[in-house]
Amino acid sequence: MAALSDKLADAYQNARPRYPIDWFTKLAARTGQHKSAWDVGTGNGQAAIGLAEYFEKVIATDINEAQLKRAVKHERISYHHTPTTMSEDQMVALVGGDNSVDLIVAAQAVHYFDLAPFYNVAKRVLRKEGGLIAVFVYNDIIISPEVDSIMKRLVDSTFPFRTPVMNLAFDGYKTLPFPFESIGMGSEGKPIMLDIPHKLSLKGFIGFLRSWQPAMKAKERGVELVTEDLISKFEDAWGDDDDVKDIFYKAHMIVGKLSASDIERHRKRFESNCVVATLKDSNNSAVIASVTAAAFAGVAAYCAYSARKNT
Repeated sequence: MAALSDKLADAYQNARPRYPIDWFTKLAARTGQHKSAWDVGTGNGQAAIGLAEYFEKVIATDINEAQLKRAVKHERISYHHTPTTMSEDQMVALVGGDNSVDLIVAAQAVHYFDLAPFYNVAKRVLRKEGGLIAVFVYNDIIISPEVDSIMKRLVDSTFPFRTPVMNLAFDGYKTLPFPFESIGMGSEGKPIMLDIPHKLSLKGFIGFLRSWQPAMKAKERGVELVTEDLISKFEDAWGDDDDVKDIFYKAHMIVGKLSASDIERHRKRFESNCVVATLKDSNNSAVIASVTAAAFAGVAAYCAYSARKNT
């Protein structure tokens, strides 16, 4: 995602919806524990604040510092800037280690990621028993017939400037690779459809358009799609400038868990990192487990468990 200026970051925050709390209620009900959640690509924390209602700790990460400055503060949420130069091991350590996260959420974000390394990290940090990953995106806005018809023409005008990344979002994640096992809440190629209710002013709507990634991409190539003439047409269609409208964003979600083969593969990797020495005291019970990658608490826990099991 392109880095936003302070002004556009404000516009982005004002126009974007808060995700329905019942989404997080349903996701939390399906996870095995509620100790830790990771909101990756948090933006200004719209999803993190929902996760904080159900999880003891929420790690919220983003590459965009301007957005993080505006993030919603909460005692259970810790925000972290994660530049693209971070390694997979550094990201795993930041999030909490292997086998440490109960729920990963990527809200309006995963299509911007380098998917292979992200999924590698996700599969490492997800708790092997009961851990879930949820990705969701909204790709359409329903305001009124008058406004919607103008919006459709604007959307159509973005075709020459769309990247493959943007098309993943425009397609509602129907073409998004998602290498996780379905739990009945969407699957690869078949996301579930949802509505996000929101209240939006004309000023907020114009801010949304100016911070909209397809419009920003066109502007980078010297083409202004959100022209003053277009804004005038939206103003006429909106009606009263002070009117705050009840609108809907059309959303798409996929939720998954680790497959049995993923769990087995990570079990073998964990075991290869364990160097177990058994020391027997007078009660024949002392065990010491040392871990080559000691920074990862999840690996350490697994190694200690393995050591006890094998004595």
